[in-house]
Amino acid sequence: MRLSTVILPLERWPASIDKWRRAEELGFHAAYTYDHLSWFRLKDRPWFGAVPTLTAAAMVTSRIRLGTMVTSPNFRHPVPLAKDLLSIDDISIGRLIVGVGSGGLGADATVLGESEWSPRERTDRFVEFVGLLDQLLRNTETSSKGSFYSALEARMLPGTVQQPRPSLLVAANGERGMRLAAKFGDGWITLGRTEDESESCYDVVATQKDKLDEVLMGMGRDTKQFEKVLLNGLSDERPLDSLNAFVDWAGRYRDVGITELVVHWPEPHSLFEADMNVFEVIATQGLTQL
Repeated sequence: MRLSTVILPLERWPASIDKWRRAEELGFHAAYTYDHLSWFRLKDRPWFGAVPTLTAAAMVTSRIRLGTMVTSPNFRHPVPLAKDLLSIDDISIGRLIVGVGSGGLGADATVLGESEWSPRERTDRFVEFVGLLDQLLRNTETSSKGSFYSALEARMLPGTVQQPRPSLLVAANGERGMRLAAKFGDGWITLGRTEDESESCYDVVATQKDKLDEVLMGMGRDTKQFEKVLLNGLSDERPLDSLNAFVDWAGRYRDVGITELVVHWPEPHSLFEADMNVFEVIATQGLTQL
């Protein structure tokens, strides 16, 4: 099991540098950031772009992996996105992780002046988005005609540092999304949430994991070689309250089959507020206690 963190792009870069450097010093497997133009939970706070933030982070770190948690079709097209991702992978010398999701509702879904997509259209777009992005990152030239996203002789020279492409993690709740993850992805991301608020995060993840394994085996994928990532911070679980709380939490999800846990970097005056001293103890000692 690995431990990673999400660093929200809330501050001007001179104030953010130390967070990304410290994440590497603490030994996190990866540091991710959200790919939004604004985020409804912090809509009145400053918010910077994911691509330039990860590019800057690549320049001030040397070992920690860097990624999107997650990028989506809400305001992205696969062709320019793939070029940006290729560039981050190059600048980081092969440390990029590409987390993708179907995109949420709210400001990002309508910022380009369009009406919100129906759930069916959102999923249809996501399927096409992921398939084309996978092609673009694997090939030096791609042409594809889709209902929503197309590419005509899209050049991706010299290709990504990581071959055949950077690791692709697909966020999914339902079976259709899991099939998409199994078809194109190297791993799966979950928040552990459903529309049924009576279900605990643990029960949701356990059920999802069993379903994912069924899908993977049905498509001939090795479940043990497929990453299972849990993003914490948007449920009522509080693993950052203490080292003991974290060890108990991490142990339960390890036993379920989660391979990577992602916790939010503490942010004062937000739902991700936490004691920084406890956070650093968890980062350095948490997994060794399992």
